[in-house]
Amino acid sequence: MRRVVVLWLSSLAVLAAGAVAVCPDGRCGIGDFDRVGLGLAHALRSEWLDGAMERVTWLGSLILLLPLTATVAWLLLRSRRRREAGFVLLALLGASALSHVFKLWVARPRPDLFPALLDMPGDWSFPSAHAMQATAAVVAWLFVTRHSRAFWAILLGLAVLLVGLSRIYLQVHFPSDVVAGILAAALWVAGLHALLLRPASDGHRKSGEGAA
Repeated sequence: MRRVVVLWLSSLAVLAAGAVAVCPDGRCGIGDFDRVGLGLAHALRSEWLDGAMERVTWLGSLILLLPLTATVAWLLLRSRRRREAGFVLLALLGASALSHVFKLWVARPRPDLFPALLDMPGDWSFPSAHAMQATAAVVAWLFVTRHSRAFWAILLGLAVLLVGLSRIYLQVHFPSDVVAGILAAALWVAGLHALLLRPASDGHRKSGEGAA
């Protein structure tokens, strides 16, 4: 249980520290890290990259992630892995809820240094919900997969990276929104895994040792 508390407090600490850094005293500004990141993204603009990033960014949307995660949960249920099915759903939904709670608390305006390439979302900027949702889904899927984990870690990790970069490239998020979202989501899911799955695996291990 101590591990769960440490991981979840670390997730909250990342978001809280990020909020203080980007909006000290409740006044949100643009630091050098964000300014440089958005400037580089704008400088890289090209027609084909515009189209590619507009498509890639959907990989972090609940419109896509929720059906995919529900499908993964259903397959786990069919394999009688009920605890893991609940875990993958809670990982995604919890990260999404956490991101929106902090959006309301921090109330950071969206970037306006350069023109956005999408209709600007109506909610606040910090943290990136797309980055948090994509990270949570990927980390949860990796925890429950039993096949070629290294291969899937590279492939899905690349997908998370592209989602985060797409939010910056499209000028709808600051780089700090994305970095904080990825770190916080990974810690959130690691804590959930320690709460829901690690005790069961430890119990099986101990019983196995007793039988031996």
